[in-house]
Amino acid sequence: MPPPLRIDPRDARPIWRQIEEGVQHLVARGALASGAAVPSVRDLARDLQVNPATVFKAYQRLTDAGVLTVRRGEGTFVAAAPPPLSDTSRSDRLREEAVRYASVAVTLGASHEEAVDVLEGAWGSLKGGGNGKAEGEEE
Repeated sequence: MPPPLRIDPRDARPIWRQIEEGVQHLVARGALASGAAVPSVRDLARDLQVNPATVFKAYQRLTDAGVLTVRRGEGTFVAAAPPPLSDTSRSDRLREEAVRYASVAVTLGASHEEAVDVLEGAWGSLKGGGNGKAEGEEE
């Protein structure tokens, strides 16, 4: 899986969630292209030194969400197209994740402007292949 997926044992999020979000990030960045094979559950579990059941849970959630697809006898692959969501479902999910991001920003003491700048930089790095820095932000 290029670039490698990393797990942080100090992170409060469950390992399966870190794997799930890591794969979603790689797909969103284009590092894992549509139709690309992902490592088997056993291979990724070995590489990350985690229980295969943990990887299986992440892969199952990604499959249920339409991010990954399983081809019997061939393996697991990135889905050909983003999963279809209704406008309401997409809005609900975006709102939920925005609250999570805003909570982290407030907890870290970031200003509204700083949080928005960082979000715009992250958006630019995914959509435009930029360096991930917002305009005017120091390297």
